[in-house]
Amino acid sequence: MSRSINGLSIIVTGGARGIGRATVDLFARQGAKVAVGDLDGDLAAEVAAQYDDKVAAAPLDVTDPDSWTAFLAAVDHLGPWDVLVNNAGIMPLGPVLEESHATARSIIDVNVHGVIFGTKAVAPGMVARGRGHIVNVASAVGRVALANGATYSASKFAVVGFSEATRQELAPQGVDVTMVLPSVVNTELAVGVPAARGVKKVTAEDVAEVIDSAVKKPRAELWVPRWGQALSKPTLALPRAVQDAITKAMKADEVLSGTDFSARAAYEARAARQNVAREATGDKS
Repeated sequence: MSRSINGLSIIVTGGARGIGRATVDLFARQGAKVAVGDLDGDLAAEVAAQYDDKVAAAPLDVTDPDSWTAFLAAVDHLGPWDVLVNNAGIMPLGPVLEESHATARSIIDVNVHGVIFGTKAVAPGMVARGRGHIVNVASAVGRVALANGATYSASKFAVVGFSEATRQELAPQGVDVTMVLPSVVNTELAVGVPAARGVKKVTAEDVAEVIDSAVKKPRAELWVPRWGQALSKPTLALPRAVQDAITKAMKADEVLSGTDFSARAAYEARAARQNVAREATGDKS
């Protein structure tokens, strides 16, 4: 049976931009109480101000457990929490041998530790009440890795593994875990990144709708577009040589290697600044 979004208390991380922003809007328009967490606290506040008092925002650095504590205290009036959407993520791209150690550390901190720390911060309350739902936004590269995004792919493989394991752990406690795997999404995060042959870019709204569908009817794994799962799973069972041939035919091997880095300059610079800001706080999560 499908459940209603109206009245649910939902946290969305990375909620000020892209997929997170679209997800906040979709939930808010259905009557949910939504807490918007984002490293850019000012932008998160601007998002929340567009709605009534059922939507609130507070700064959140998902890599810092203390920040999670402060965030939850700031938005506590909207809880207790029915749903946590672990959406915050970064995607610096480029050859792994040219990637700085600081960049690699930041990717893992945000994309992996952010999900782990968020789960540890919010899930205990769900377990205590015997119900809840965690939605982890991973990526198609969490199943099918791509060159020139090695650390990013590794981070999303980790989210997939974490989601699979916590789903088994938390299910007996009444808590569902879903992972959502989008392909290339037409947001700032993926600006300059081409899609594979025959695969159109999806929108933030497309991903938000799948997240919404997961909350209404929990499932373990959902892809965006949805047919991606039906294509990828059988392909992964084929011999490596056949997989490589399919990859080349779809030009999937050129998705990240064909990135227009001049178009990504602003995003890459902002991601680097945020990394410097985290390092300055002394957070080594």
